[in-house]
Amino acid sequence: MCRNLTVLYLYDNQISQICNLGFASNLTHLYMQNNNISCIENLSSLHKLSKLFLGGNSITVVEGLDELKSLKELHVEGQKLSRGEKLVFDPRSISSLSETLCILNISKNHIDEIWDLAPLQKLTHLYATDNQLRDIQELETVFSQWSQMRLLDLNRNPVCHKPKYRDRLITACKILEDLDGKQINELSRQFLINWKASKDAKKKLDDGEDIKEKMPNALTTDFRVGPQHPFAHDRSSSLSKPSEYGKPGATDQLQGDSRGRRSRGVYIPVRTGRPRKSETTD
Repeated sequence: MCRNLTVLYLYDNQISQICNLGFASNLTHLYMQNNNISCIENLSSLHKLSKLFLGGNSITVVEGLDELKSLKELHVEGQKLSRGEKLVFDPRSISSLSETLCILNISKNHIDEIWDLAPLQKLTHLYATDNQLRDIQELETVFSQWSQMRLLDLNRNPVCHKPKYRDRLITACKILEDLDGKQINELSRQFLINWKASKDAKKKLDDGEDIKEKMPNALTTDFRVGPQHPFAHDRSSSLSKPSEYGKPGATDQLQGDSRGRRSRGVYIPVRTGRPRKSETTD
């Protein structure tokens, strides 16, 4: 009977399943936190839903959100997970929310990586406190894709103790205004951004100089005939070397011909024994 219902409060109950909401096509806000829900389902008819609150349930997979094309806020913090279990995200749902979701709360869910959230490029607020995030480079890579991020809360994650943690995240999120509950003033942000740009430019210049230094050495090694080249031998030393593998040595290749001239590079066999008369010369 409540076809014009826009806001529904069902939190702090014993609800174990999301169901019977097909009638509420005009619903914009749904509050179902602190229940016994284990699966996100039966929400496909709520095309106008913009805020969904599911914190404090027993959800292990964020899924079933493919049809929520108007969803701007999603709260799934503090799920009652088993030991060693963590909250994971269905790529189909994340992809569907990539153009609309602005606020995401995933705190207290044993999460140790956020690669799957990278497509959420419209995010402005992320709450991810009390998780197991450790990789500062991963955070920099993902956050740099979120150009509209303004508030970021990662308190009580192992990554917070990494060197230059705050500086690195401020430079990754160009318009970030609040990090872990502390405001960022424009002067500090600009200083850090300029510092990073200068550091990157110096690194690029150093890499270019390294390449230039390596190129002459490569040319010398590959194209200049020096003592190390396989075809550069000292003639005097090679003449004294014995033949290898039964082949005639250099001394055999420089025999005199019948006219007293020396032949170069021509092998003239020398017979042993008494020459025949036809082979004798005056």
